[in-house]
Amino acid sequence: MTLNRLLPLLAPLTSYALDEMYFFYPKLIYLAVIFINLLIFFTVWRFGAASQVDREWWNYLILPAVMSTAIIAYSVFLNSRSVIQLLFVLNLLFLYVYFRQIYYYLLKPRSYEVFSIENISSYASWLSFFFLAATVYGLESFLDFPIFYLALVVLAATALISYQIIWVNKIELKKAWLYILISCLVLVELCWSISFLPFNYNISGLCLAICFYVVSGLTKNQLLDKLDAVRARMYLALGSISLLLILFTARWV
Repeated sequence: MTLNRLLPLLAPLTSYALDEMYFFYPKLIYLAVIFINLLIFFTVWRFGAASQVDREWWNYLILPAVMSTAIIAYSVFLNSRSVIQLLFVLNLLFLYVYFRQIYYYLLKPRSYEVFSIENISSYASWLSFFFLAATVYGLESFLDFPIFYLALVVLAATALISYQIIWVNKIELKKAWLYILISCLVLVELCWSISFLPFNYNISGLCLAICFYVVSGLTKNQLLDKLDAVRARMYLALGSISLLLILFTARWV
């Protein structure tokens, strides 16, 4: 249908317009978030309803909804108008590429490039987690929100993003649910621990995002039966080196 062909472009552009509405009228932030998520819901639902490949459209909803919401939430703590605009453009490009690949996968499978959704997901999942983690620490630093309640946000975000990673890599939930639970508990504990360090919200969020990268990478490879000693050492070494660089170069506040 004509509408389905246009949605990969119309939905990101409309989302960008709503981001700009919030940018110029900050009091409309909640309205912008609600309408962006409704737009994402409608787009994914349309693709799923017309598809003969996969009608479980709700699985395709998680990543764009989390990413778009996380970017708006994170932008609240930014002073640079240019950086905020760059984030909105980033979300525009992400939604366009994501919806385009979803359109091809569900409605034009012969034109779909294998592993496109998986590749997009791997980068967008990490970015989404970083934006959410930084937002959590920003709420703690600037608004003095109790870390206990914010840890619940991290728990929910970890569960959603971890499930999305498991689903996009075609891993059965009954095989993965225990790993998701353990990952959630580990990252909530790390979130709590990092909150005691004298970092600003960006550095704290980056530290937690690096931990998420290591935990999710090890979990995914274990469930895909690809985890060996070499790959495990690579993830652990990369995570450790990144954290050490942050500890030695970050500005302590």
